[in-house]
Amino acid sequence: MKIVPVRDAVAMIPSGSMLMIGGFMAVGTPARIIDELVLQGQKELTVIANDTARPGIGIGKLIRNGQVRRLIASHIGLNPETQKQMHDGSLEVTLLPQGTLVECIRAGGAGLGGVLTRTGLGTLVEDGKEKILVKGVEYLLEPALHADYALVEAFLCDYNGNLTYALTGRNFNPVMAMAANTTIVNAEHIVPTGMIPPDHVLTPGPIVDYLIARS
Repeated sequence: MKIVPVRDAVAMIPSGSMLMIGGFMAVGTPARIIDELVLQGQKELTVIANDTARPGIGIGKLIRNGQVRRLIASHIGLNPETQKQMHDGSLEVTLLPQGTLVECIRAGGAGLGGVLTRTGLGTLVEDGKEKILVKGVEYLLEPALHADYALVEAFLCDYNGNLTYALTGRNFNPVMAMAANTTIVNAEHIVPTGMIPPDHVLTPGPIVDYLIARS
């Protein structure tokens, strides 16, 4: 793990990248990293996230700035700017049920090929997707999700990169940290190694590539 300024970490992300961004309605979303992405202006991004928060908040900043080309999410209902871009064709949106989304991310981190689910059978969700029969029961095959970069928000990080999360800020962050080529973390507090009890470590240090330096 390397500790780097936020500008240097974000400068490593080229336009056209696929990003996983933690958070649920901006709770547990790495705001400092998103603000720097807006400042640097990377374009044509694919974002995998639970939602796009609200206009001008969290991932909604990237939407408002026109930096996202494709979105894979669970819902967009509280961000009318996301809905508008979807309807005018400037943003490609793939909606997945929340449980399916997080399981596909988990599968990506575990090196699995996909997830079998019955959710979506008999609806528009099944269009173009492979169906698999298991013991006489039909399932949809949802492919695993993997990203170029995972942008993660943690509560505590020690100097070995071990992470823990605060309450609901945990949400998608641990599974996303596992499912990307490069994991970039912003932590509310950076503490000496040993300050986080081993049984409180939710993301182990070897998974973390870069930690944003506190300014």
